[in-house]
Amino acid sequence: MSQLQQDERTRIREAMDRLLTGQPTASNGSLTVVALAAEAGVHRMALQKRHADLKIEFYERVRKETQQVPEAEERLRATVAKLRTTVANQRAEIEDLRHLVTSLTLASAVLTQGHDASAEPVLAPENVIPFPPLTS
Repeated sequence: MSQLQQDERTRIREAMDRLLTGQPTASNGSLTVVALAAEAGVHRMALQKRHADLKIEFYERVRKETQQVPEAEERLRATVAKLRTTVANQRAEIEDLRHLVTSLTLASAVLTQGHDASAEPVLAPENVIPFPPLTS
């Protein structure tokens, strides 16, 4: 590992300590990777790519030392809860629509079957052959 990377890792660990103790100097103090990168003076993508292990370590420390769930995880959990509600609503709507289709199909059958034989025949296009009336 190069000296530059070693120096970055040291700065990142020092930034972790400052954020977790609530003493930020170069960021807003939130417990996020963005704030960690700003606090350490490294590019966020350097933290995401070259030092991914430190990012994981940071989130583990946030969970252990502050007894908090990281903000990114809270947002994901909220999104998952909203999506589950949406899926449940859609399932209920699909079930309602299935019942409606069944009801409409039955109503259509009743209306088609209940056609009075004594009434005038309905004119149909030449390519349509009407069903003969039912005899019971």
